[in-house]
Amino acid sequence: MIKVSVIVPVYNVDKYLKKCLDTLINQTLKEIEIICVNDGSTDNCKKIINEYAEKDSRIIIINQDNQGLSVARNNGMTIAKGEFLGFVDSDDWVDLNFFETLYESAKKYDADIACCGFSRVYESSRSRTKVKIAHEDVYETVAEKYRIADIPRMAHVFNKIYKRSEIEKLNLLFEPGVYFEDSPFVIRALFYMKKMAATPATYYYYRANENSIMRGEQTDKKQVDILHARKNFIDFARKHYIRCNDKYFMQRKITHKLFGIPVMKICVWETIRKYYLFGLLKIWEIRHSI
Repeated sequence: MIKVSVIVPVYNVDKYLKKCLDTLINQTLKEIEIICVNDGSTDNCKKIINEYAEKDSRIIIINQDNQGLSVARNNGMTIAKGEFLGFVDSDDWVDLNFFETLYESAKKYDADIACCGFSRVYESSRSRTKVKIAHEDVYETVAEKYRIADIPRMAHVFNKIYKRSEIEKLNLLFEPGVYFEDSPFVIRALFYMKKMAATPATYYYYRANENSIMRGEQTDKKQVDILHARKNFIDFARKHYIRCNDKYFMQRKITHKLFGIPVMKICVWETIRKYYLFGLLKIWEIRHSI
């Protein structure tokens, strides 16, 4: 039985791909399949994937024209056979016990999702933990699941595994053609799926690659798509009466400086405007209805 289907979208990351694949083929959980979706790479990625597939029969290759990360993940899910689904970006890597730890945690608590922490690793090898799980436990309320996974601020798909049958029941897919495609998928998975187990015993490592899709050139489309993702969550939260971190709903922040020193900061929400002297001391608040 395949316990976890690992879906790896691949696009022009030949510099990093071997490290990613090495951490997958050497997982302590052996009952996995590794679905590599080559999204029209123009570098040596296809050659590298083929070389690894010759040595490890668990690697399944999909070659497609470049259609983006969402379509690559969706196509990977269509052929997945595992009890759970996992997602690893091809310039990242995971601990060798990553999938075994998440799988065992999910089974222990009869959970539909298992979650762990992740760190952002920079080219200098400096790392910063973005999500940290304090202790192993299981969470059932939406508020608890969102708090532990730091939703919506860290609504990433990659530091979790998801029961495939539940994903299929919900017909959850990634929205094609947009950046920040993780957010709508993750917020719905955690909302609708009953239990989420969390474990501190393993980590996902997200490479802060300056040439990656998310950290590359900041285009108008990226700005539009981040607003789209933000609005998507706000609309979903309001529809389902979800309370979340107030900062996420902030529309804009205005800072007035004198000789380079912040004198007045104005934080604007949909129905409130707050004024801070020197950026710290709140001196005024205006509320209005919509």
